[in-house]
This record gives sequence, C-alpha cells and structure tokens, in this order.
Amino acid sequence: MEYLRTLKPVFTITKHWKHVRRIHPRYCSNTSVTPIEKKKTTAGKFKSPISSGPSLQDFIKGVAVHKTPVDDDHSDKHSYLSEDLELGNSRKVYFETYGCQMNVNDTEIAWSILQRKGYQRTDKLKEADVVLLVTCSIREKAEQTIWNRLQQLTTMKKKRLKTHTPMKIGILGCMAERLKTELLEREKLVDVLAGPDSYRDLPRLLTIADGGNQASNVLLSLEETYADIMPVHHAPQGYSAFVSIMRGCDNMCSYCIVPFTRGRERSRPVSSILEEVRMLSEQGVKEVTLLGQNVNSYRDTSEQQFFGSDQTKLSRGFKTIYQAKQGGLRFSDLLDKVSRVDPDMRIRFTSPHPKDFPDEVLHLIAERQNICKQIHLPAQSGSSQVLKTMRRGYTREAYLDLVKNIKQIIPDLSLSSDFISGFCGETEDDHQQTLSLIREVGYNVGYLFAYSMRKKTHAFHRLQDDVPAEVKQRRLEECISVFREEAARVNTALIGSTQLILVEGESKRSEEDMCGRTDGNMKVIFPKENVAIQAAEFSTAPISPGDYVLVKILAANSQSLRGRALCHSSLRCTVMPCETVQRMQFDDHIARVDTTMIETCH
Repeated sequence: MEYLRTLKPVFTITKHWKHVRRIHPRYCSNTSVTPIEKKKTTAGKFKSPISSGPSLQDFIKGVAVHKTPVDDDHSDKHSYLSEDLELGNSRKVYFETYGCQMNVNDTEIAWSILQRKGYQRTDKLKEADVVLLVTCSIREKAEQTIWNRLQQLTTMKKKRLKTHTPMKIGILGCMAERLKTELLEREKLVDVLAGPDSYRDLPRLLTIADGGNQASNVLLSLEETYADIMPVHHAPQGYSAFVSIMRGCDNMCSYCIVPFTRGRERSRPVSSILEEVRMLSEQGVKEVTLLGQNVNSYRDTSEQQFFGSDQTKLSRGFKTIYQAKQGGLRFSDLLDKVSRVDPDMRIRFTSPHPKDFPDEVLHLIAERQNICKQIHLPAQSGSSQVLKTMRRGYTREAYLDLVKNIKQIIPDLSLSSDFISGFCGETEDDHQQTLSLIREVGYNVGYLFAYSMRKKTHAFHRLQDDVPAEVKQRRLEECISVFREEAARVNTALIGSTQLILVEGESKRSEEDMCGRTDGNMKVIFPKENVAIQAAEFSTAPISPGDYVLVKILAANSQSLRGRALCHSSLRCTVMPCETVQRMQFDDHIARVDTTMIETCH
C-alpha cells in the first residue's frame, strides 16, 4: 500500500530488545536429534526475546498498552504520531481548486479537517506554508494544467528554502489517485498525496511531510461519505453553497474515469444532509446545490427502517449495467425533505444521469416553488450506436421520449447538457445525429468537449481512439456553433418576461451593473440602482448579493440575458398584479409593464 512507505523513518527499536541470531538447523543422518525436535529447540530460543519485544498495539495510535517492560527507563510510552505532532500550529494553508463542483465541496471538507487541527487558511500564495491543489482527472487538459502549475510551485518552493520555513505541496482528489506513482516520482514535485476518500488523514500526512518524507494515502473506501464533517463553506458572497449527498459512481460509462478515481457509489445519510442545509439556512444562504457524481441515484440505507423490497425506479426505456437496487430512501424522498427546510431557499442538483428521472421526481420539481425548474440532462451523443459504445444505457429515442415527458410535466423548464465529440468509432453520420439532437431539444446551457482517452477506463482497454484530433476539434466547433444558435433562440423567447433573480454580485465587466441568475440558471445582467422594497411601496433600497429581485428581460444572446430590476421580492411571493407594478416609481428607461400578470415564482 502506498501510504506504508511513510512509516519506515518513524519506526525505532527500543534497547530492551535482545540481539537474536538466526539459527539454520542442519539435518544429518547420524544426529541424535530429529528435525522436529531441532525445530522446537530453535523456536524456544526465539520465544524469550519475542515475548519481551513490542506487540501490534505499540504501533496502533490511541490504544493503551498494559504490559510490564523489561527496562522501565527505555519503555516506549508514546503511541505512533501523537495528536500533538499532528497539530497545525497556525501554519497557513492555501487551496487551489480545479474541475467540478464536487471538488469545491471536497476543498471545504479538507479545510474543515485541517481547521480543527489548528491550521489557518490564507488567500495569498506567498504567505502559504502548505499549498494544496484539489485536482481533476476527467480530461487530459485538466491534468496538464496541474503539471504546469506544479512546476511553477516547485520553483517558488526552492526560492523559499533560503528564507522561510519550507513550503509543502500536496495533491488532493482524483489526480492523486490516478497518477500516484508519477506524482511521487516525477521530479519529486509533491510532498503529500491524498485521494478523495483520504482527507481525514491529511493532518498525519502533513506531519510526515514535515519530517522530510513524501506521504501518500489514496485508498478508496466503500463507506466514506464524510457525513460527520460539516464543510467550512468559503463562498465569497455567502449567498449559495454546495452540499454533497453521495460519492462515487456505479455506472461504468466506457469513457469515464470517475468510478476508478472516486470509487463505488455510496450515499450520505438524510439526517446529516438536512442538518447541513438547516445550518446554511440559519447563515442566510439562499441557494443550495445538491452534489453527486450521479446525484439522482441517491439511496440512503443507513437505517433499518429505510429498507424495503421496492426496486429502484428508472426512467422509462433506460437500463443499467448493474443489477437493480432495492430499498432505501430515494432521491425524491431527499428532495422533498430538503425543499421543506426553508421555503425561501432555492434547491438545485447536479450532476444527474438521465436514467434516474422517474415521474415522482419530475412531479415534485413541478410542485415545489423553491426547487428550480432547471434540469441538467447529459446526452453525450445523439447517435444510438455511439451511446451503446459509451455504455450509457439508453438510445436516442429513449432520451427524446424522456425530454418530451419532462417538458409535459414541467412546462417552463430549462435544460442543459453534456456532449463529447469524437468518441471511439464515431462516424460523420453519428456526428450529424448529435447536431440534430441539439437542434431538436433546445438547451439553454451546454458543456461540450472533445474526447480524451483516460487510462483504466473500459474504452482504454477495449476500444480504439480512432478519430483524428483535427476531426474531433472540427466536430466540437460545429457542435458549439449549433448549441449557441439554439441557446440564442431559446433565450430570445424570454424577452419581455419578468424573471425572479437571485443576485450574485457586481458584473465582472462593469461596476455599474449587477449580475444574478434566473430559476432556470441563466445569467442576467442589469443596472445597479435602488429599486422598490415591495411592489406596493414607493420607498426604495439598494440591491445586494443574496437579494431576490424581479427583473424585466429586455435583451438576450446565447450566454446571458439583460434587463432592468423592478423591485425586491422573495420565493414566497406568487403573483403580483400589473397595476401594482405600474404604480411604482421607476427610472425613465423602464417602460410601463404591459402584461396582465407578473409571476414572481416559476
């Protein structure tokens, strides 16, 4: 095991051990002692020194040892790496987070663990005693970014050796598990490696690194969910937060490295999730995103009362490569409970799999005003043949039937998706089918990438990466072009509507504008100005991050919307008559509202 290499410098032999000479018995025909008797004699000589030496308990942290030492002056009274040695002693930690939202949550978990041990966090790299990179292995480009960053940090580390306490560099997350050997041996760039299930071990690993040794723990777990650790949320504005509800994935899509870097699927207990959401609500958080590699396959079996004979329900026309699972509280149960914690808190979730959208989940989204009417529905390809090669568990037809069913149950829905261009064996006809699927569905947001072969995956072992790089890039650019055309069409249809916006802060492009997101997760830019506190009042107040405001949409493109704020609002508001808005004192640039009714919740 990788982490055992860190133990060697720590082991010592106490003086009460006697020197033991190894005896090699000789079996001669003329000896009066039989081999069995000789073996017993040899064993007897070992018995005394072994009985006086240390036992297994001497090397297990926190286990009391009750034995009479041979020499009291030389007895080992300290267990391996006492808690005092694992203290941070106010050393400063700097985090850099790459990849998905799950890595953002992992950063918060890792920081919670280190904070308890006395570490301090800094946002200034030059002040850091420990630099931890939370990494992603989904694509080759993401990994190359980390390699480049390590070279920069190593240069900084060498310069600091002359004037400061040596800087320690650590790699956390998926890349630590996938490339453990390369990271430890390639130019010795890294002091600490911790896989996604090893964050509890970070204090010990950093203590070993302080002694001048590399330390590693990348073991995957079948049980670790960090359910008892409350993440220290570090959102700059404090209005939104990510809450991890499950870890790992069982889907084994042929292109995906996640099951190999994050392990098997396991869900966090409902009680732990609700406790965190309540805590966030008390802190004033207005939006929570539930996280998981396959978030809607959530299944809590932590309590006996949750067990049952009911099998997991899948979307119609979908299947899995694993056997149907039974019992446990499902995603619809969790979504129901979470949405009841705070009616004025938006609930989102990502990243789901299309197979786990039974009708009860869709009806719940439609019924609850604080569950956002936005679904991420990763398609990956529009070709049934490519989907089969990807081991996605559905056909093009089944996917489109699901889209139709979702839009019937949730009419005002916003859809986003993932697509991979140039997967193994993808033909030009397969690519054209993907383009037609994008046009037929009409997404607001898309995440599109050229295929990148990952080691350990099914595709790496069984398929050929036979689409040339230039063809992948050309197909990707065509997909992006069509995606933008359709997104612009979908967003243009929102012009003239009034949307409830959760304000994020100032726009990145102008201090004169504010930025926020609709229920459908579309970015909206609007002027920074005081607006009515309530629809029926003439008094105004400035707009701040975390506020809900009504914004009338005046323009749109493929990536964002523009509008003017009308008034402050909340999720609990339902309908505001037109004449009420018309009585409000607005800027000369705002035209009178010509709709018969303005909906403030969707």
